[in-house]
Amino acid sequence: MLRAEAPLIRTERLVLRPYRLDDYPYLLALYETDRAAFIGGRLSKRQVWDAFMNCIAQWPIFGFGGWAIEEAASGRIVGEVAVTHPVDFPEVELGWLLLDGFESKGYAYEAALAARHWAFTETDLTTLVSYVDPANIRSARLAQRLGAVIDPDGLTPNGDPIHVYRHSKA
Repeated sequence: MLRAEAPLIRTERLVLRPYRLDDYPYLLALYETDRAAFIGGRLSKRQVWDAFMNCIAQWPIFGFGGWAIEEAASGRIVGEVAVTHPVDFPEVELGWLLLDGFESKGYAYEAALAARHWAFTETDLTTLVSYVDPANIRSARLAQRLGAVIDPDGLTPNGDPIHVYRHSKA
């Protein structure tokens, strides 16, 4: 089912919601730091804008896309989670990222689990991948905690030397 925007998803501690324009500066700040090393590296304002718009624009075209993640108790944005298919990705990816200071709280797991559940119950997707840099130990552990397994035959974006973690519909 195609949608104009992301559906609202509530978890125990989080709200996955459609992006708003005032979320862009948070992503811009993240991608301008070394924290972006495993997610494409430091990006220009234009590149961050394009990625932000890509997450939003996929909803009416594919029926999936990106969500901003908010802490339910405070309303603060803590990161993003997305089910997207960028033009240079061979498959639909389940991806996540947290803003500085929100790691080690289980937020990425909670958001990714909710997004994956939504994708497998509300779309016709039967598999998703998470592309993870081998040096990104935290994301690799999260993918494994989610039950994803490395697919040695999985294709990577642009042939990048990264791991393809496969999530399968149970």
